[in-house]
Amino acid sequence: MRDSVGTVRTVLLLGGRSEIGLAIVERLVREGAREVVLAARGGVEASSSAPAALGATVHSLEFDATAPDTHTATVKEAVALVGDLDVVVDAFGVLGDQAGYEADPASAARAAAVNYTGHVSAGLAVAARLREQGHGALVVLSSVAGVRVRRFNFVYGSAKAGLDGFAQGLADSLHGSGARVLVVRPGYVPTRMSAHVDPAPFPATPGQVADAVSAGLRSGATTVWAPRVLQPLFAGMRLMPRPLWRRLGR
Repeated sequence: MRDSVGTVRTVLLLGGRSEIGLAIVERLVREGAREVVLAARGGVEASSSAPAALGATVHSLEFDATAPDTHTATVKEAVALVGDLDVVVDAFGVLGDQAGYEADPASAARAAAVNYTGHVSAGLAVAARLREQGHGALVVLSSVAGVRVRRFNFVYGSAKAGLDGFAQGLADSLHGSGARVLVVRPGYVPTRMSAHVDPAPFPATPGQVADAVSAGLRSGATTVWAPRVLQPLFAGMRLMPRPLWRRLGR
């Protein structure tokens, strides 16, 4: 539970190897978090993680995004380890390649299951716990790719669009419970997952995304963009005529 001055004490990261997720956790640890759970398929080497190096007690849990029937149990295991969950960071996902998805529709369906339906079961399990606690925040890593889907990555973008809508609806369902959802919309972030993607304008580092999340948690925001310039930019892109939008997606 948060301490007497409101500092986050416990953090659960779903997607324990995510570079952006780990940057967010590291930032929260630097700000005072002391108990961290890293949940990933096969577990993670908790003792060698950055949060552990900063003095946090770090636990590792098995988490499989494609096994929705296990997600409630994963949340319960995290609670058994650290008690109430102050912040849960939902950061798992796959990027993949659009051409590969079009050549192998089954792989596209598997990726969509990770990028959307896995978040539905995990998000509902987390929300149930936060509602029971009467406090806590779920941080959902969405993407500008879901704000308006482009042809060059529409499998990934459509899943992110679904996730963004789900997260907003989940936030509304938690209103008045003491718990909340923070939706994060980063643009291009150079990480291992995006190494095969051409750089895009207005990139952000994992650390800059973490800064935006930290500020959003402090301010009570419902949505943050990283970098912030993307918010007005995509407001304009939503109004762009579809023929022109298709040309931008080539």
